[in-house]
Amino acid sequence: MTTLTLPDLAELKAQAKRLRAALSDDGDFITHSESLELIARQYGFRDWNTIHARAGNRPSEPYRIGDQRSGAYLGQTFSGEIHAVKRLGDSGLYEVSFNFDEPVDVVRFDSFSAFRKRVSVTINRDGVSQARTSDGEPHLRLNAV
Repeated sequence: MTTLTLPDLAELKAQAKRLRAALSDDGDFITHSESLELIARQYGFRDWNTIHARAGNRPSEPYRIGDQRSGAYLGQTFSGEIHAVKRLGDSGLYEVSFNFDEPVDVVRFDSFSAFRKRVSVTINRDGVSQARTSDGEPHLRLNAV
């Protein structure tokens, strides 16, 4: 059996809403309650009340695989997709891998270049990396969503 990571309540409810809409498009009509129950069973829980209790009222995760984000990496603007996310305990930090839409030149010298299409950085919930350049700027800073 595949073990799925349990999303927060907002995402679970959004999944139920998408399921209900998809079934409705196919001519299968279910109630919102029925879609919540189906989502709970998909994650291996007996019913919606059980999954709701397990998910709790924790804050939603700020980063999800597949999210499109933009910002600056080593002083260069970028846009790209989140490729991987790992929460680092309860520290409020996340290891996030980005797949940039276009490679970013990470060297500031005119004499040569080094392009990166995929990078992994440790950032906080606000989208700012802890690592800094020699002039004190964060390696990565995401734009507000």
